[in-house]
Amino acid sequence: MTAFHAIFLGAPGAGKGTQAKKLAGVSGCLHVSTGDMLREHRSQGTELGCQAQGYMDEGKLVPDGLMVEMVVERIARPDAADAWILDGFPRTGEQALALDRAVDDSAGGITHAVFFDVPHGSLIDRLTGRRTCSQCGAIWHIKFKPTSRDEICDDCEGALVHRSDDNEAVVEQRLSAYRTQTEPVLDYYRDRGLFCEVNADQAPDAVFEDLGKVMLKEVG
Repeated sequence: MTAFHAIFLGAPGAGKGTQAKKLAGVSGCLHVSTGDMLREHRSQGTELGCQAQGYMDEGKLVPDGLMVEMVVERIARPDAADAWILDGFPRTGEQALALDRAVDDSAGGITHAVFFDVPHGSLIDRLTGRRTCSQCGAIWHIKFKPTSRDEICDDCEGALVHRSDDNEAVVEQRLSAYRTQTEPVLDYYRDRGLFCEVNADQAPDAVFEDLGKVMLKEVG
């Protein structure tokens, strides 16, 4: 698992970020989280960050034009030369096509498109109970991953917040947008012979074990 260019696909709350961080930790690959990049832009008050926040507050996907340039620039840096995971990108067919144009086929191109499968009801429970550290961006959950002190991040002692896009009404909108705009991307990667699937409706360690089997096997 030392030389791969992987895409992690799935609905909000499917656990893509958790598994990407863990895989990056054991393999040394670069984990590129569009969520982290967006949070950085928003915290710095950039124009991109302000525009993105408006869409996210309404439960909508950030438009392609705001995402493509940022992601492409990131994977062009030297630390992304050997292996990387894209977490949260692409989310639309246009983003998938733009990524194809940007990735150098001589470097192997995309090797895996991994789908994290979670039922709708489980996604609602995961997202509405999620809490985000306002300081470091760490993700916690009131039921599945509570902190040792209420509303305080165990990693940096920052205050936890219930994000505006994690209330139930907005969560339903986000999942609806995902089904409409993102699920067709799965067929795109199926057609390219890159599609893999993991049952993500289980304990994180079990998901990671299954992910390791998927990443080791040949696709296509």
